[in-house]
Amino acid sequence: MVERSAVERRVLSALEADPVRLPFVLGACGTGRTVLLLRLRQILGSDRCQYIDIEQATTTPEGFLRAITVDSPFSSAAHPRPLEDGVSARDAFQAALAFLDSARTPDGHPAVFLLDEVLELKTFDSFPGLRMVLRDLIQALRGSRNRFVLSTRYMSRAHRLLRDASPEYEVIHVPPLSPAEVAEVLSDDYAPRDTLGRAELARAVRALTDGRPSYVQLLDDAMRGMDGSVGDDPVAALAGQMARGALLWERCRFCYELRLHRARGYGALKAILQVLAEQEPLTLTEIAQRLRRTPGSTKDYLSWLEDVDLISAGQKRYGFVDPLLRLWVRLHCRPEPLDEEQLAREVQRFAHGVLPEVEPALAAASDPVADRSWSVVEID
Repeated sequence: MVERSAVERRVLSALEADPVRLPFVLGACGTGRTVLLLRLRQILGSDRCQYIDIEQATTTPEGFLRAITVDSPFSSAAHPRPLEDGVSARDAFQAALAFLDSARTPDGHPAVFLLDEVLELKTFDSFPGLRMVLRDLIQALRGSRNRFVLSTRYMSRAHRLLRDASPEYEVIHVPPLSPAEVAEVLSDDYAPRDTLGRAELARAVRALTDGRPSYVQLLDDAMRGMDGSVGDDPVAALAGQMARGALLWERCRFCYELRLHRARGYGALKAILQVLAEQEPLTLTEIAQRLRRTPGSTKDYLSWLEDVDLISAGQKRYGFVDPLLRLWVRLHCRPEPLDEEQLAREVQRFAHGVLPEVEPALAAASDPVADRSWSVVEID
């Protein structure tokens, strides 16, 4: 995958700043947050830096404490040995905070912690003695000599958490790939070698995937595996990847289910997403009418979907955050699966709506359409 050097430089700059800044990296599913953190660990060195997948480590407060300390490259006087059996959940969490604050590298220098999916710690709020875990964490980290990089896929929740936080926290959004970055990622096995042809293909791939690195990679893999059967046609590749069981289908399903399960009102929220998959943007009143619910209850449902960044609102009209996920919902959230011809037709419809128009200068400089290896109208 293409390196996100601009984001890396911004994070490293925050870590080296005086006074200290605490970068909080935000990015939706598939934007490359985890890849970014793992690259930072490589840049900074594993003896100075510890990566922690919070999503996998949050079992119980006691289990979390063991997970972050047992194999840590750091030592801490605040946590010289495992806690005794019978310790309270609150004591275990406080010990974890003390470790994050006081840990030192083998040569005695401050440590760097990369806390991936840090908002998952909210699950500890249900344990006795713990009620505002994320607030306690945010307050504890800002006073530490150590350095921290936090990340999450839940952007709305992160902004709300940091609303009253200290100014040391610096929000860094992971941007989508630019057309030039997409062109760099595309495989030479099939992508045109000439600059104009490669740029045109990259613009199409970028439009179809919303520039999300994981989507771009899956589409690139699909086109490379076509063996010239339909050239380097990104629309045909997308149609194949949207079929049930394909890798991109699995990726969209994961993002869909993960966010819905983190929200409230699972069934009603699925109904709203299906409404918006058919037509967007829609107003609150329009959605309530289609849902046959009151505007008050519909507004609650919409706020829960916004909370997990499945939808967003602009000028009082609601729509999907992820266009490709919207296509997936339209294709697969139905009682009977589509056949190949129906799926291809829907993907063509999506492609016509998002693909960029060919600029006149490029069109004049390029070969006729008949000589181009891909087209959005090639599927019978």
